[in-house]
Amino acid sequence: MPAHAFSSLPPRHSGSLYRGRFAPSPTGPLHFGSLLAALASYCDARQVHGQWFVRIEDVDSDREVPGAAEDIFQTLRRYGFHWDAETPRQSTRGTQYQHALNTLIDKGLVYPCSCSRQHLQHAPLGASGERVYPGSCRPASGTAIPFKNHETFAWRLRVPETPRFFTDRVQGEQTQHLLSECGDFILKRRDGFYAYHLAVVVDDIDQGITDIVRGADLLALTPRHLWLYECLGHPPPRYLHIPIAATPEGQKLSKQTRAPALPENPLPALSAAWRFLAQPQPSQSFSSLGAFWDWAIAHWNQNAIPRVISLPAPFDIT
Repeated sequence: MPAHAFSSLPPRHSGSLYRGRFAPSPTGPLHFGSLLAALASYCDARQVHGQWFVRIEDVDSDREVPGAAEDIFQTLRRYGFHWDAETPRQSTRGTQYQHALNTLIDKGLVYPCSCSRQHLQHAPLGASGERVYPGSCRPASGTAIPFKNHETFAWRLRVPETPRFFTDRVQGEQTQHLLSECGDFILKRRDGFYAYHLAVVVDDIDQGITDIVRGADLLALTPRHLWLYECLGHPPPRYLHIPIAATPEGQKLSKQTRAPALPENPLPALSAAWRFLAQPQPSQSFSSLGAFWDWAIAHWNQNAIPRVISLPAPFDIT
């Protein structure tokens, strides 16, 4: 791996050193796609007797559906998930995010940006489907930012000119040239909301997360997060991106594509999620929820997970 690659990945964690998490947004009920991420992250942590946390990511509180967070917790309990601690909601952690942003300002790594969406509408599309920022407001390297409070500006993080590399535990070697594939990206929006990129990295740092297991739709965003870890001076976690469940039309199964809420009976949905991830199959059906989890944790095999971005969702999970 080249010298400018991310820091080498830490070794496989065991025992209490492993800290994983499941971090849904409270924009509606959990669905089959959510279950995949929860099951994979839970089994990956529990198989090595690691810790597992649940975090509600409501950094953009305007999108929150009233009562969704409590519904998420109730569904997870009904499905047999047990977590070690709940963390503060992102909507209460503005002080921590601003502290991290101030650190980056002091290092000269971020700058205020006044570009509107209209200004960027003709910029090329990058790997994640976003417009590549052309650097319109980027000051010359080394230019001091005289003050921290630009109320009508967004804040962007400078990205490196060299390609970035990392190894995903399922998807393998990944390379992305941040400057040409996304450009300097926003950490705090003009409306005052902190961006997902900043919030998720600061939360994972503060919680001591060592391993992140999530859907492959976020694979293209991972180089940004790893770059942000490096800028903040923290070692990165390991990443494992599982295939996402897709609709018959090939769209990601999500609240936006009207994915149905998880059924009341957990066993059929859990068994379908287990099969979706190509995990070892038992010789007989599970007689209870406890039996399923005992089998799943004991037989979890990351090497069996398909190395693809998406797969058709099994809709018959009732």
